[in-house]
Amino acid sequence: MLIAEDLLLLLYDDESGKPITGSPGLDYALAGAVLIELTMLGKLDVAGEGEEVKRGRLKVLDATPTGDGILDERLAYVAGKPGKRPKDQIGRLSKKLREQVLARLAERGVLEADQDKVLGLFPVTRWPAKDARHEAQMRTALESVLKVGTTPDERTGALVALLSALNVVPKIVTDAVDKKALKQRAKEIAESDWAADAVKKAVSEMQAAVTTAVVVSTGAVAAGS
Repeated sequence: MLIAEDLLLLLYDDESGKPITGSPGLDYALAGAVLIELTMLGKLDVAGEGEEVKRGRLKVLDATPTGDGILDERLAYVAGKPGKRPKDQIGRLSKKLREQVLARLAERGVLEADQDKVLGLFPVTRWPAKDARHEAQMRTALESVLKVGTTPDERTGALVALLSALNVVPKIVTDAVDKKALKQRAKEIAESDWAADAVKKAVSEMQAAVTTAVVVSTGAVAAGS
């Protein structure tokens, strides 16, 4: 599965089929996961000092398709607009992404599309778990990293960093006694050297972009209340 698929499974409650966090943070995190995956595949990188592309901008290393429709749609978009900062691309890359990932997981029998109506009038779709075996394996890996102290692989490390940016780690690892220590452990993992330089740069940029989205959306809600 894609990192974005793993992330979405963690961010939707298995029983209610509802997301445990709001937008735009969730959607930006999914887009960040896609960019991280493309970096791991050697398709993208974040430019450093002394390169043709300005430092901190996305550069395309290989624009050939990966064979995955979700990844290839985003890769083509970035390739068509090279040299942009990740945080300036993430909003556009997140469009329709959640719907695509949910539909794919439902097609695979991992989630179930539960059609309903709010107040008997407004149609809504819930996405409860249908086959939670893969998600259970992910949660076991996350708990090993966050509670036992196991060194994460790149995919698990990326998930931890994105979950930390969304500030939802205690909602994922729910049996932890010290939630403050759990959040600190997630932050330390996000900032540690568990990945190759290119991946680490991508994760750092995506984490910053998602954190900004969460702060901005929280501020907007507070201002409107």
